[in-house]
Amino acid sequence: MTSHVFVDETKHGGYLLAAGVVVPPDLDRVRQQLRGLVLPGQRRIHMKAESDSRRRAIVSAIVQAGVTATIYDAGRRHSTEKAARAACLQALVIDAARDGYAMLIIEEDETLTSWDNQRLIELTRAAGCKDSLRYEHRRAAQEILLALPDAVAWCWAKGGDWRRRIEPVVTTVRTV
Repeated sequence: MTSHVFVDETKHGGYLLAAGVVVPPDLDRVRQQLRGLVLPGQRRIHMKAESDSRRRAIVSAIVQAGVTATIYDAGRRHSTEKAARAACLQALVIDAARDGYAMLIIEEDETLTSWDNQRLIELTRAAGCKDSLRYEHRRAAQEILLALPDAVAWCWAKGGDWRRRIEPVVTTVRTV
């Protein structure tokens, strides 16, 4: 089955990229679950802006949704954030090619979109998936499923009880 992968980053405590995987038959169901968590007046779910009680509810819903996630942890091993991002994207594309993923949806950062696109052209060619793996950047307010990697990355970076809460979703942690 050709999964969709939703990608976000955090720079808290080092560079970390989270990739949440949702299989197509579950896309609408998980979107609906997450939309149900958006409060009146909110445009999106964003963990850093939520209260702890809301964070617990969001994480519980994500765990119950049955999605999976991979953490690409660049830490502080790279000379720049772009070098760390490049290492994470390379590992992500290699995994996507291996697992036959159909689509990467990356949270849009207008300052990085052009740079990302150039890297992704190179990486998908090198991994042999340039014709089978699509990718695009979207704003979190436009794609509710970007709340998945946001929550995973936030919890993982925070550590402690937050990491324990999100661990059932995290299937792999790759140091890059």
